[in-house]
Amino acid sequence: MAPQETRAHELVSSSKSDLQTKLQELKQELLNLRVAKITGGNSSKLVKIAGVRRSIARVLTVINSKQRQSLREFYKKKAFLPLDLRPKKTRAIQKRLTKHEANLVSEKQRKRQVHFPKRAYAIKA
Repeated sequence: MAPQETRAHELVSSSKSDLQTKLQELKQELLNLRVAKITGGNSSKLVKIAGVRRSIARVLTVINSKQRQSLREFYKKKAFLPLDLRPKKTRAIQKRLTKHEANLVSEKQRKRQVHFPKRAYAIKA
């Protein structure tokens, strides 16, 4: 059986295939523990279920983070970034206009600015 606790920093250095095999081992161990639970195994096995589930979650987290990092490298020089790889920020920041869009002036407004400029009045003090 695989060791109970798996540390994330140990998993980061391992390769994708190692992570996949580790995940399969942990899932098999979880299956065996669940079978033991149903058949009335001893209580020490029942306590291990939570630890194995956490280890599975750690392995999946490392796999997903590595995958996201490789996708970030792939899209680094591209024109558009997929939505899930963009910085999260707040909804208001995501939806607001870009500086270029905010500075755009319609044709009608441009003509109005050209023909009727802002008048500056000198006020006698």
